[in-house]
Amino acid sequence: MDNRAVHGTTPPPFVAAIASGVRDAGGRALVVGGWVRDRLLGHSNPESRTNPESRIPSPGKDIDMEVFGIASEKLPELLASFGRVEAVGQSFPVYKVVGPDGVAIDVALPRRESKQRRGHKGFDVRGDPFMSLDEAARRRDFTINAISWDPLSDKYVDPVNGRTDLERRLLRAVDPATFGDDSLRAVRAVQFAARFEFTLDQKTAELCRQIRLDDLPAERIWGELEKLLLQAARPSIGFALARDLGLLDQVLAEMVSLIGCEQEPEWHPEGDVWIHTLMVIDRARELNEDLERPRLLTVMLGAICHDLGKPSTTAFIDGRIRSLDHEQAGVAPTISLLNRLNVHTIDGFDVRQQVIGLVAHHLKPGMLHKAANVSD
Repeated sequence: MDNRAVHGTTPPPFVAAIASGVRDAGGRALVVGGWVRDRLLGHSNPESRTNPESRIPSPGKDIDMEVFGIASEKLPELLASFGRVEAVGQSFPVYKVVGPDGVAIDVALPRRESKQRRGHKGFDVRGDPFMSLDEAARRRDFTINAISWDPLSDKYVDPVNGRTDLERRLLRAVDPATFGDDSLRAVRAVQFAARFEFTLDQKTAELCRQIRLDDLPAERIWGELEKLLLQAARPSIGFALARDLGLLDQVLAEMVSLIGCEQEPEWHPEGDVWIHTLMVIDRARELNEDLERPRLLTVMLGAICHDLGKPSTTAFIDGRIRSLDHEQAGVAPTISLLNRLNVHTIDGFDVRQQVIGLVAHHLKPGMLHKAANVSD
């Protein structure tokens, strides 16, 4: 594959200016992470799918730079000549650099991480400006996220063959020995596989199956689930993969009982409630493209939860499979699911109460439509 850029947007000019300044000071600055991956895939700003006001991609969206060869005490002063610098974090600072056009990027040294205890904060993190490019790539989660781009030469640095995996549409762990140190990576595998419609490498899948998520706060899990719901054209891919990896009962335990819960074939020829729910999730995503973020999340969570009451109410009555009053029966498991994810108000919109209302009354629109078409 050609080592130059083949797709994507151009970053704001001060990215190259920073890279030039770092080079002149004896170091090297590379753009790293998701922006590089999306550039190679030809993706624009993923938020443009869900925010009507961001249809034009922001050239600085989610740009991260790593600076090699510059001592940590000298980096803030060097960056200050290119814009306003704000240090984020304590043990390991990341510098948010706001350029003259108001676009912000994150700049940091490459870092070494060692797992000391369970939990997402259980890492000892140290910056190492003299780390090799290969070592820096090794700490990342998936090979497709371990590609760097040099804005001065327009060339890629790809020590773990992430570009080959992009071509193969394969999601593969960078380092099997350390992959499980951050348990969130199993959830990230689910949302990445769905967003990009990539196949999860079998060895990486086995690693994910061994990971427990009970050391993660709800906010981190919800952050990945939100990306799945908002940025995947077919979120059902992620839900099916979560089931296969044994993550469903850890993240969305209320959905497990949908598997194998039969439905009346005349009304639901597609199969059980699990299959039906995945179809509803995808259809909800397709039909609500233009909703703003909190309302789209409400619809998507409503799609996930709408039939959670069926397993407890389904019975064979008068020769048919029926789920009487499953709407109201679904309220309790919906509240349980929202509690686990700590979902309440988002951007001032009461997502929680709206989702509960959707579940409790989701049959009423169809009933009203049917009543309106009944002749005298």
